[in-house]
Amino acid sequence: MHYTTLGRTGLRVSRLCLGCMTYGIPQPGQHQWTLDEETSRPFFRQALEAGINFFDTANGYSSGTSEEITGRALKDFARRDEVVIATKAWVPWRNAPNTGGLSRKALLQAVDDSLERLGTDYIDLYQIHRFDADTPVEETMEALHDIVKAGKARYIGASSMAAWQFSKMQYTASAHGWTRFVSMQPQVNLIYREEEREMLPLCADMGVGVIPWSPLARGKLTRPLDATTARSETDQFGKAIYARTAHQDATIVDAVLKIAAARGVPPAQVALAWLLAKAEITAPIVGASKPAQLADAVAALDVTLSAEEIGTLEAPYLPHAVTGVSFPSRFSGRVSVVS
Repeated sequence: MHYTTLGRTGLRVSRLCLGCMTYGIPQPGQHQWTLDEETSRPFFRQALEAGINFFDTANGYSSGTSEEITGRALKDFARRDEVVIATKAWVPWRNAPNTGGLSRKALLQAVDDSLERLGTDYIDLYQIHRFDADTPVEETMEALHDIVKAGKARYIGASSMAAWQFSKMQYTASAHGWTRFVSMQPQVNLIYREEEREMLPLCADMGVGVIPWSPLARGKLTRPLDATTARSETDQFGKAIYARTAHQDATIVDAVLKIAAARGVPPAQVALAWLLAKAEITAPIVGASKPAQLADAVAALDVTLSAEEIGTLEAPYLPHAVTGVSFPSRFSGRVSVVS
């Protein structure tokens, strides 16, 4: 396993982060493809044995059961001071006022709930799942600062939003002497590269670590574009963010498949190797519902693409509509299927 620091911090993380959205008790109206606790636990052991020390979940994954499964597995299989646990807040836990978003009241409740579910005294990386336009950024950043100062979180991070929103939050924290974000979790993969325009350069300039979600585009970069899986058939969020671009993405997927075939490796290794080669990327967040998927992710760390191969992979890209950064108002109904 390879390790690096998360942004400009001294926190050392593996170059792969295990995404734990896959592990949780299926809930009505949510992901129906998640694995229950008994089926999930071997993946934590496999990740740890491979040297992965970085694990990402969220309070909204499977109504918090992902946090519960993650916390119990890491307690049983690892030493707490050797693993980096990341979780998130923003998703409503009930369809009622103040049960989601980034207000001071919501964040202070959410962090305590996550600590209880994870079974730990502190969270290594506490992230905001999305931007909250209904709450002043000063309120959010001061609450996050207080969470850090209370010892409930070691570092804070953010996830998909506009670059100007992220910049505003960072500079608000700086102006008040509050804790700044050390990481950003955007969507970056060969099919969706819109974050290369502003967010990735901004993170590089600020020294912010980048831990992208959906590095394999919900599995689309691992198989022919017309192939389906049980997850792809039921993944409503994945359908929403990629449905309109299939004609644009076919050439990219074909390029991945051809390079993988020429090298004699699975397509997932080629797609991840492309992402890992980007200077701004700290650790892609990889999901795994089969042991081979996790093994492929680890093997990708030793795949070095040539400049010609990278050019072949990147050349077919066409601009995409921005997706995955905003959702309906948190008061319009429960939202719990975000990545």
